[in-house]
Amino acid sequence: MNIPRPEHPNPQFEREDWINLNGEWQFEYDFGISGRDRKFYERDSLNSKIIVPFCPESVLSGIGNTDFLNCVWYLKNVEIPVTDKRVILHFGAVDYESYIYVNHKEVYHNIGGYVGFEIDITDYVTKGESNVITVCAIDTNPKGKASGKQSKCYYSQGCDYTRTTGIWQTVWLEFVDTSYIKSVKYYPAIEDQSLQIEVEVVGSAHFTAEASYEGKKMGKAEADLPNGISRLTLKLDELHLWEVGKGRLYDLTLTYGNDKVKSYFGMRTTAFADRKYLLNGKDTFLVTVLDQGFYKKGIYTAETDEELVQDIYLSLDAGFNGARLHQKVFEPRFLYHCDKLGYLVFGEAGNWGLDYSDMNQLTPFLLEWQREIQRDFNHPSIIGWCPLNETWDFDYRHQNDDFIRALYYSTKAMDTTRPCIATSGNYQVVSDIYDLHDYIQEKDQFEEIYLAPSLEEMCEKYDKKHEWVSKYQKSLEYKDMPLFLSEYGGIQWDIQGVGGWGYGNGPKTEEEYMERYEYLTKALIDSPYVCGLCYTQLYDVEQEVNGIYTYDRQKKFDISRIRAVNTSKK
Repeated sequence: MNIPRPEHPNPQFEREDWINLNGEWQFEYDFGISGRDRKFYERDSLNSKIIVPFCPESVLSGIGNTDFLNCVWYLKNVEIPVTDKRVILHFGAVDYESYIYVNHKEVYHNIGGYVGFEIDITDYVTKGESNVITVCAIDTNPKGKASGKQSKCYYSQGCDYTRTTGIWQTVWLEFVDTSYIKSVKYYPAIEDQSLQIEVEVVGSAHFTAEASYEGKKMGKAEADLPNGISRLTLKLDELHLWEVGKGRLYDLTLTYGNDKVKSYFGMRTTAFADRKYLLNGKDTFLVTVLDQGFYKKGIYTAETDEELVQDIYLSLDAGFNGARLHQKVFEPRFLYHCDKLGYLVFGEAGNWGLDYSDMNQLTPFLLEWQREIQRDFNHPSIIGWCPLNETWDFDYRHQNDDFIRALYYSTKAMDTTRPCIATSGNYQVVSDIYDLHDYIQEKDQFEEIYLAPSLEEMCEKYDKKHEWVSKYQKSLEYKDMPLFLSEYGGIQWDIQGVGGWGYGNGPKTEEEYMERYEYLTKALIDSPYVCGLCYTQLYDVEQEVNGIYTYDRQKKFDISRIRAVNTSKK
């Protein structure tokens, strides 16, 4: 049987000695969430089958059950090869709360459906024999849980879509020596043509980092490192900058004793200053698009690696230079392709569903957000962080502003190299960038705001048009901040007759659509106050039909006309 998604799930931290566990697993529903009481983890078999890493709601899983699945179980018999190395079990992502068992013993408990985890299972397996891996995934639908765009109702509606339950990214085994590299963080230093490497190791051995560019050796750093965290400087013989559309990546080989990891990095700086976005110190206008990361057959999971690459090329073909990866934590392989293609993205989270007034519910979100920053820190394509999107009041209770501040300052403490938008759109408390959403469709109203004769007048006009937002945001002044229109447009165009949803009144003809796209986008491109834009959205998702492509990624319009508008910045 062919293994789905056979490629290594994390090209930035890849060992040769690994086994992909995707494919057929045994499967069983547990609607009453009683399986742990009934000791399902002691079973040697379950009553159905599923194809991992596709969620049971998807067609690709072989199941396609889109009802509420409160709890599901997985089981797989895995033969562990005879080796003197330690055995590490990895899960790319399991939505939402999971219990992991090896040979009927609980080895791990995880909360959070977007970021993966790893478990050293050496002491629980018998090498050279078949071992049972069992997963219990609980995914109830209570208020207060971060679930992104997953629908809270039986049917998808508006801008909420089919849910994802359980395993939805690759599962794999990895084998490491007693002394091994646990993690690395890369700090590019363009000014002195070097890479600062922060490495965490287990054990005690000699560490080496060797860089190359297109096969040519570029430099080496080495030292004897004790257990724990150390820093080294790798001087580079040549400087090749990572730029928009030019993902110039250095290959990096890390060794620690007998442990060997294949990695890569990009040399670039990212910052917002003087109301502009600066990439490598150069003014770069952000022409980005909203990407939801949904797939018709796999829902949260692309069927193939090629599908991940395709979405980036669809965006580039339309003249966008990046994306907001919206209401979902995208898998590392997608970020890898962004890195390779020089595609600018914001690292975001699936925060919708949270009760922003309840610290008990906010704490698990904060902890998973910190794991996301840790996981994705080294991707040059990520130019900023945005943990929250539109923090609407919850059951008429206003958000806990102190939590927003804690989230922002925690992000800045973990990453001093990138800007942070704590909340995209309403309701902002603290941020490095003033971030606005505006779905006005009328030409005169839109241009009146963004082509106003002064910044002060623009602010006044926006506040007047959006009183329901601005009244909450008076504590955050944006007169001296970079201004990012991170959502606009959303023009609906339903060419497949799905009875779709979008923003405002849909145009009656394709020409009317193109005229609207042009005047909305040009107003932002020509505005002296705006440093970037993000159009909603790249492709339709289920009933939301405001993409420039259909859900199955077919062109809805003459993409060359959209590209001409998007690339018109002088």
